[in-house]
Amino acid sequence: MPNTYSKIYIQLVFGVKHRACVLSKSWRADLFKYMAGIIQKQNHLVIVINGVEDHVHILLAMRPHQALSDLVRDVKSSSSRWINGKRFLDHPFYWQSGFGAFSYTSDAVNNVERYIHNQEEHHRHKNFRNEYEDLLKRYHIE
Repeated sequence: MPNTYSKIYIQLVFGVKHRACVLSKSWRADLFKYMAGIIQKQNHLVIVINGVEDHVHILLAMRPHQALSDLVRDVKSSSSRWINGKRFLDHPFYWQSGFGAFSYTSDAVNNVERYIHNQEEHHRHKNFRNEYEDLLKRYHIE
């Protein structure tokens, strides 16, 4: 079999440095489009990107030609430059160091996609820290 076939579904989660609530609803959709472009240029399939003021969720089908940490580094560094270049904030913008990456079967993708689409509603009841800790527990990550 000379070709490589894969479908690796990953949910990425990362937050704003110090969990600052600075991702304004007025420009957040443009940020997500910009992030999608970065990912698509690297030949991965973006399924959904959404988030709230202090963090972002990205669900993608990743191709195996690139290390996950390299992709996240590129998304975070390019989007930081984009935010700072647009001068949306009166101070420099930074993402937190690190990220969460959680894999899914193809059967779970629709549920994860709905969950990410409904971030604003979800975070009326649960803050980012609790959500993230729940993900870590579900995946048995200490």
